[in-house]
Amino acid sequence: MNRALDVASSLAASLARVGVGLKVGPLGPRPEKPLELYEFEACPFCRKVREALTLLDLDALVLPCPKGGPRFREEVKRRGGKYQFPYLVDPNTGKEMYESDDIVRYLFERYGAGRPPVLLAGGALTNLSAGLASALRPGFGSRYRPARVPEVPLELWSFEASPFCRIVRECLSSFELPYRLHNVGKGSPKRPAFVERSGKMMVPWLVDPNTGVSTFESADIVRYLERTYAKPGA
Repeated sequence: MNRALDVASSLAASLARVGVGLKVGPLGPRPEKPLELYEFEACPFCRKVREALTLLDLDALVLPCPKGGPRFREEVKRRGGKYQFPYLVDPNTGKEMYESDDIVRYLFERYGAGRPPVLLAGGALTNLSAGLASALRPGFGSRYRPARVPEVPLELWSFEASPFCRIVRECLSSFELPYRLHNVGKGSPKRPAFVERSGKMMVPWLVDPNTGVSTFESADIVRYLERTYAKPGA
């Protein structure tokens, strides 16, 4: 896809959700261990959970489950009994669950300081706008492309509403590459530590501990992932 059109359609997806997942809201207790989220980028219900993670400034190990993916979809079926996404695992409480609305409520009850905002808990209206956001990026991040499996998960600093971060997450999802998602939305208390480590407040920022590479710029990151992990002919 043309780069300008790619960015424009990703921006339109963010606008469809009126900026939900842009900034951090009131926070509650912090989990000791990272949450685990089985999802895929094009799924509108998964989008709602990722938005909640940004609002609550929660990190997570993301285990992408694109259609045709050989690894993590089977793990969800084994753990929960069906192919349904998103699927959340909280190793801090032993909780495992399907259903985006249930997951969002759980996250706000456990790690927030109040109820989910209307734009996340608006029922049919929320689902409609989340579906529109996915329709503006049709199929991106939804289907598996054969890729090498990294020894350890990659790391991505991101926030849900960023159109540039979305482009990177779509690529990670298509390649079924697990990654540690570090949310640094506006107002995140983690931003100073991020700037100290990366050198500037700019996302997306990808760190690959398998190769020692770290890089900004969504286009550069996608090229790196293609070059490093795509199997020939993928």
